[in-house]
Amino acid sequence: MRERVRAAEGRDPQPSAAVLDSQSARSHQGGQAIGYDAGKRVRGRKRHLLVDTCGLVLRAVVHSASVQDRAGAKPVLTGIRELFPQVGLVRVDGGYVNVVDAGLVDRAAAHERLEIAAVPRNADVKGFRALPRRRVVERTLPWLGRCRRLARGYERKTAHAEAMIKVATIRPMTARLAGETIEPRGPIETEAARRLADDLKNE
Repeated sequence: MRERVRAAEGRDPQPSAAVLDSQSARSHQGGQAIGYDAGKRVRGRKRHLLVDTCGLVLRAVVHSASVQDRAGAKPVLTGIRELFPQVGLVRVDGGYVNVVDAGLVDRAAAHERLEIAAVPRNADVKGFRALPRRRVVERTLPWLGRCRRLARGYERKTAHAEAMIKVATIRPMTARLAGETIEPRGPIETEAARRLADDLKNE
């Protein structure tokens, strides 16, 4: 029995998963790193978030909205294994994985020892639909949207914008530590909570 315990202690733990996504926010005024996101038609900055399976932010990087997702994800993933050694798998959407440009996947495997896994979207489904395993980060973005300072890009420096994201994450983190449940407010949040509950039942 002791030999089995020793063998289990020496075995590497199973790597946990994280989820990566970005959000483009309009800039209220000028400032550092302002660009134009042609896909979202937004002039401002892009927030790149890496969250755990509970939707809590592990790292947040703010850069120009003109930076593509594959390029913006590199500083997010740089050194993440040093901060969170248990993270070995990062789930992303199809925009991060491209058959033409595999630089992000190769770099993550070679330098960060991370596996990038894309969660495909069903092309037959129109409109928004919460994707399995990716809904946690899609839920985190509305959580941050409850913070008035994050409704737009009010900060003139990217470091200040990243700090405001960390401040906004205090609310859901403390609610979880206290065992409280964050109830949806308004018809939009209520409908989103209902759809997420239906998706959980169907899995």
